[in-house]
Amino acid sequence: MNHSLEKPPFPPYLALLIGVIAISSSAIFVKLSSAPAPIIATYRLIFSVVLTLPFLLWNRGAIAEIGKMSKKVWLLCLLSGAFLASHFLLWFESLNYTSVASSTVLVTLQPLFAFIGGYFFFGERVRLLALSGGLLAIVGSFVIGWGDFQVGGMALFGDALALLGAVTVTGYWLVGQYVRQHMSSFSYTLVVYSATSVILVAYDLALGYPLVGYPAQDWGWFFCLALFPTLLGHSIFNWVIKWLSTTTISMGILGEPIGTAILAYFILGEIVTVPQWVGGLVIIAGIYLFIRYNQLAKGVSQGEQAPPTPKKLA
Repeated sequence: MNHSLEKPPFPPYLALLIGVIAISSSAIFVKLSSAPAPIIATYRLIFSVVLTLPFLLWNRGAIAEIGKMSKKVWLLCLLSGAFLASHFLLWFESLNYTSVASSTVLVTLQPLFAFIGGYFFFGERVRLLALSGGLLAIVGSFVIGWGDFQVGGMALFGDALALLGAVTVTGYWLVGQYVRQHMSSFSYTLVVYSATSVILVAYDLALGYPLVGYPAQDWGWFFCLALFPTLLGHSIFNWVIKWLSTTTISMGILGEPIGTAILAYFILGEIVTVPQWVGGLVIIAGIYLFIRYNQLAKGVSQGEQAPPTPKKLA
């Protein structure tokens, strides 16, 4: 059975919007924390797992589903966790070398890689008008961050880390798009977050980062990172990816710089500049055009057809 054609219980595009608003807080919380980037990433995922575990009491079927997972599914979930861990490490570390705007803009260039991955792994085709909308939104992202880009030195190094973060998070979504056709959102999220946590803890121990001894306020930011951009952001994307492709989700995430700029204004006191306003409007227009003309929305929108789905997992 093609699960992507099942009617979703909640409007996928509305869920995507909620998720984008939630992840817009991520860079803010990272900036507010004084802990090393790997530690921030580690406790973001550990707290996410801790907050998710109690829901097993209301979802006993997930325990049985996880127990019946094949070796192939376990390996794919581990790969997904490795991609997610790499994404957080690269992006959080980039914020130590470059600005919030530059890092956020570069890491949201993931649609470029999603177009390529969707084509090669799922045979997805993007209509010309939809592609034009996607490129327009990407241009809007650069308009937002252009005046804040710093060329050369450590800023360039931070920008490179953020760009690699875009590559790894695209890998995470592509694996999720495959696995979620055969696995529930809750089970997939719990297994992947757990795998990511183990990988991050191993990374911290290998590089000698202390796991304790951080100020009380940092623990509060870790919790906020788990609750808002992870559980209300990434977890929603893990659910919605059953009905919307990686490319569509990546396009929606291009709205993150808009939310981040607004939050940075109210929380960090950063000024919202004219280019940011203009860029934000361009991004919104581009996302609208992409969603309006995209034919990859897995049968959610009227008249759209589901894209080719991968073969059933063993």
